[in-house]
Amino acid sequence: MATIVKLKSGNYRVQIRRKGQYASKTFSNKSDALSWSFEADRRSDQVRGIIAPKITGFNTFGQLIELHIADMVEVDKPLGRSKDFALRTLNKHLGKIKIPHLTRARVIEFGRMRAKEGAGPATLAADISYIHTVLTHAAAVHEVKISTEQVDLARVALRRLGLIGRSIERDRRPTKLELDRLISYFENFAKTGMPIAKIIKFAVATGIRQSKICRITWEDVDARTRCVTVRDRKDPRQKQGNDQWVPMINLTGYDA
Repeated sequence: MATIVKLKSGNYRVQIRRKGQYASKTFSNKSDALSWSFEADRRSDQVRGIIAPKITGFNTFGQLIELHIADMVEVDKPLGRSKDFALRTLNKHLGKIKIPHLTRARVIEFGRMRAKEGAGPATLAADISYIHTVLTHAAAVHEVKISTEQVDLARVALRRLGLIGRSIERDRRPTKLELDRLISYFENFAKTGMPIAKIIKFAVATGIRQSKICRITWEDVDARTRCVTVRDRKDPRQKQGNDQWVPMINLTGYDA
């Protein structure tokens, strides 16, 4: 069965996995993508093989990234903002690398380059973790013959070089004076239509992340109890369906 995914570029990527074969193709409009997928399914049912271009295996790391994304969408686990940005960054720098060439040295080179760009130890640690995730997914789900040993060795090297590690723990909160200065600045900042000053006040009062604040609807607000429902709140185990009630109270000097 074909899977059609709309890419960030606006194009449509068709991926087909049937009877041990895999094929993919990108189209600028959805109708062409559907026509191609229907023809591929028909040919496969007639034991004629999936329509060209046929791919007997996965050649580049970028193909594995796209495969991982498509699989997550298919099982209703779309990427969050952080993971989406990280995978796009990996695709940009490593997407064209042939899978056998994704060696310890190449991953270390990528790590050094990202560090020079300003990526901190925690950010780079996440990047390496996502490389490992993509490779593991391809091997476990699609039986791609690939090992994560080279990535594991690169992770050890980058840790010893001090380029990856835990994030630096923050030991202070902004003062009310600092927050008021930020709020005052954005209240008089006319170049954006976003109510940034209000978002800052709401974030300080509730502790809710920016991405969740911007997805709140009026249906999520209970004015009588002064509570708001936060949908799919971030959780290390499972955030899908992790809806939580958050009180909108005035204990910080800002009234949510």
